[in-house]
Amino acid sequence: MTRLALFDLDHTLLSGDSDVLWCEFLMQNNQLPRAEFEARNAQMAVRYHAGTVTPAEFCEFYVSTLAGRTPTQWQPWRERFLNEVVAPLIPDAAWELLASHRHCGDTLVLTTATNRFITELTAQHLGLVHLIATDAEVVAGAFTGRLRGLPNMREGKVTRLLAWLAERGLPDSLLADAIFYSDSANDLPLLRAVGRPVAVDPDARLLAAAHAAGWPVMRFAR
Repeated sequence: MTRLALFDLDHTLLSGDSDVLWCEFLMQNNQLPRAEFEARNAQMAVRYHAGTVTPAEFCEFYVSTLAGRTPTQWQPWRERFLNEVVAPLIPDAAWELLASHRHCGDTLVLTTATNRFITELTAQHLGLVHLIATDAEVVAGAFTGRLRGLPNMREGKVTRLLAWLAERGLPDSLLADAIFYSDSANDLPLLRAVGRPVAVDPDARLLAAAHAAGWPVMRFAR
């Protein structure tokens, strides 16, 4: 395998948070009760940035929005979400960054805490074959609103990436030359695990960590 180029999604390649945007999209289209979800959605976003919410609590809250319907029933909504909300929020700088790594022949991987059902269309839109994401449980064909397996968040991003490599018979030593782009202090475990961490429009905690460690900081025109 060629060098790994790893990319966070929310507030990195995307100028926004997929989970928060998904909730708002569903509320605007009367698919979620605003009275129940609006305040909780906002609170989750605040606690995520503060680092005070657990990965399981954070990821399961957003997976719960899928509960009770089948992937087929949700398909038209996630297509609309991609086209109406997500695609317009991908800045030119993100496309240029991906293109530069493709030109170098790197293996590009999108790694995100947001669930796979929401983000796999985004990955396809970005031309990314490899996606590591939080998985939602499906029983009898319908989403249960619960998680399946380990959330792809914080230390989970490292564990899930190592499992992804192992599934392909690839050595952990690839991380020594890997590059990872992220905006969030929640991604510090994976940023510290790779040889070339890069902070992109970082939050305050990540910016402080990047300065202390001497990591490069990128700014996107959004």
